[in-house]
Amino acid sequence: MTDTAAIDTSTVCAVIVTYQSNAAALNALLDAVTPQVGAVVVVDNASDGVWQLALEHRRPDVALLRQPCNVGLAVAQNAGIDWARTHDCRHVLLLDQDSEPGVGMVAALLKALQALSIDNKVGAVGPRFHDRREDRDAPFVRVGFPRSQKLWCESEAQCIACDFLISSGALIPLEVIDQVGAMDAGLFIDNVDMEWSFRARAKGYALYGVCAATMHHHLGDERRALPFGMGNIVVHGPPRLYYMMRNRLRLYGMRQTPVVWIAQDVPRVLVKLLLFGVLIGPRWRNLRFMLRGLWDGLAGRQGACPADLLR
Repeated sequence: MTDTAAIDTSTVCAVIVTYQSNAAALNALLDAVTPQVGAVVVVDNASDGVWQLALEHRRPDVALLRQPCNVGLAVAQNAGIDWARTHDCRHVLLLDQDSEPGVGMVAALLKALQALSIDNKVGAVGPRFHDRREDRDAPFVRVGFPRSQKLWCESEAQCIACDFLISSGALIPLEVIDQVGAMDAGLFIDNVDMEWSFRARAKGYALYGVCAATMHHHLGDERRALPFGMGNIVVHGPPRLYYMMRNRLRLYGMRQTPVVWIAQDVPRVLVKLLLFGVLIGPRWRNLRFMLRGLWDGLAGRQGACPADLLR
């Protein structure tokens, strides 16, 4: 483990976005992150009130910002970032409710950020992710064509330059957000992190994965076996498929999106239509949500999934 004892993480505010969170999982996250940062703010998207009351009574050191409705991931993150700014923090650590930082993760991220910033214009750093369900780490990615390059940690000493970081676990200086801009509220949930990463890269900022920092994270709602022994696939519910399809088309039209990413992503649209519209149920509902997402993406629709589609 890299020595991070001398790193002062009191400048870091953890911003946790929740929606109908599991109370045990949320408390495990808070137990893990609270000792590692100077402040914690939970931004809740109008979840049921039971766990909120438990949080308030058990966590006097955690700020809770209730949203009037489900305003989406990006708006909630921006609310937490604004809270951190008004409370004199200099960095934000973005976290999803289903993530759990490893011991010393924040110090390792901040140490890497400080070291890398000596010779580089660094926008954000992120940990390597370990999915307990598959018992393996996820790679960092360099966008390429016809396929992106997957970069794996080989030692804790590595800091890997990459083209995007998933939002959960990303450590970002507030001065960088001032230059790059806030999260795109119109995307609501999916690809919020990718859009911000592409925007930061377009403004000349580098992004790094820090191998000395580890976080456990669940990607997708579940894993499901494909027919004919074709392996397993990450499965999302129909509303998430709507956002995935709609928001990727929105990214296609943004100047900061790399052309090579668009070129290699278009075939993925066809693959997802095949997988979730033909092979993985609920097929018709999946297909209906995905096609509506593509249509709304072409039309430039933003915000929450349309209410008529959810009925």
